[in-house]
Amino acid sequence: MRQAPLLGERRELEVGSDLPLRGIKVLDLGHAILGPTCGLILADMGADVVKVERAPEGDDTRRLRGFGVGFFHYFNRNKRSLALDLKQEEGKEVLRRLIQRADVLLENFGPGTMDRLGFPYETCAEINPGLIYCTLKGFMPGPYEKRPSLDNLVQMMGGLAYMTGPKGRPLRAGTSVIDIVGGMFGAMGIITALYERTRTGKGQLVRATLFEATAFLVGQHMAMAAITGQAPPPMPEGQMPWGIYDLFDSRDGEMIFLGITSDQQWERFCEVFGLKDLAGDQRLRTNNDRVRERAWLIPRLKEEVSRLSTSEIVERSEKASIPYAPILRPDQLLEDPQLLKGGGLVETVLPSGKKARLPKLPLRLDDYDFGLRREPPGVGEHSREVLEEAGFSQEEIESLLGKKVVTCSPR
Repeated sequence: MRQAPLLGERRELEVGSDLPLRGIKVLDLGHAILGPTCGLILADMGADVVKVERAPEGDDTRRLRGFGVGFFHYFNRNKRSLALDLKQEEGKEVLRRLIQRADVLLENFGPGTMDRLGFPYETCAEINPGLIYCTLKGFMPGPYEKRPSLDNLVQMMGGLAYMTGPKGRPLRAGTSVIDIVGGMFGAMGIITALYERTRTGKGQLVRATLFEATAFLVGQHMAMAAITGQAPPPMPEGQMPWGIYDLFDSRDGEMIFLGITSDQQWERFCEVFGLKDLAGDQRLRTNNDRVRERAWLIPRLKEEVSRLSTSEIVERSEKASIPYAPILRPDQLLEDPQLLKGGGLVETVLPSGKKARLPKLPLRLDDYDFGLRREPPGVGEHSREVLEEAGFSQEEIESLLGKKVVTCSPR
C-alpha cells in the first residue's frame, strides 16, 4: 500500500518538473472530450498523465471526421499513451498495478461500465487508499443517473439550447462547451481533493457531470425566472440589460459588435462618433433610459454606423474606449495578434506533419509556462516505458505484448 505523497512532491525528474502538479501521476481513462479535457488540464499543469487507451486501435476520436477531426489532437497533448485491453484478465491486472502507484484515476465511461470492468471506486480505494477517483458522467445521483448522455443532449434538456436559439428553434452552442466545462469542474475537484489529501492522507471520490454543469451555466436565467415569476425568453429575443449591445453592419459589408455598458462610455461614444444630438437627448441620459428607447435608438445608430468602414468603426471605438468586436471565425484565431503576442497559443505538430498554433490553458500563475512538453501521442507510444516505470520486468512486458494485452507503436 503506497503512502499518499504531499501535493507536488518531486518523485522523479521529468519534462515539466518545475510545474505546479509535478510528480502527480494520473491514469486518464477518458475518451471523446469530457474526460480528455480533464486530463489535459492536469497534464498542462505538469502532472504525468497516462492516457489508457483501448488496445490495439486506441481512442475512437483518432478516427473521427467532420467537427471531430481535431478532437484527439487538441485534447491529448502532454500525455503518454498506454494501449491496454481491459477485456482480458491480464489487462485488468496491469491496471491494478498501475492504480497502486497512481495519485489520480479519471474516467468518463457510460454508467456502470467501470463496475462491469471490476474497477468501481470502492475497489480502487482498497487497492490505493490515497487515490483520487474522478468519475465524469452525464448526471449526478438521482432519477437520471443511469441515462447515457451527450453534450448536445444536456444542452437541450438543460435550457442552454433554448436560450441560445430564437423561439421555436433551440440551438446548441458552437463548441462542445458542456463537455469542456464538465472536464474543467472535474479537474477543479481533483486538484481540491489533492490539496485535502495533504491534510488527511486519504483519497476520495470526485464527481463532475454534464447536466448539472449546464444548470450552473443557465443559473442566471433560473434566478431571473425565480425573481420575475416568468419564463425567460431566448437570448436573441429577450431584453438586454444594456441599452446598446448589438451587431452593426459596416459600409464594406462586414459586421461588428458594439457594447455600451456605462453612461461614461455612452458620452465618449457620442462624442467620437459625432452624435451630439443624441448626447444631449434627455431621453437617453442613463443606461436604463436607453434600454427603454431601444425601439428607435438602435435603428438610428445602425444607420449612422453603416456609413463607416470597418476600420473606421474600429479606430473610433478604440478612441472612445468602448467594447467592440469584429465577428471572426475560429480559423482566424490561428493568427490572432493578441493570442500570438500574449503567448496564448502553443505550436503543435499535426497528424499531417505540419505545425499549427493551438490554444494553451487560459490561465497564468506567476511565471509558469503551461506549454507543450509532449506532442499528442501515438496509440500505445509509451506502453513499454509506462510498464517499466510501474515495475514490470522485461519478461512480463514481452509476454503482455505477445498476448496483445498491451500494444506498443511509434507516433
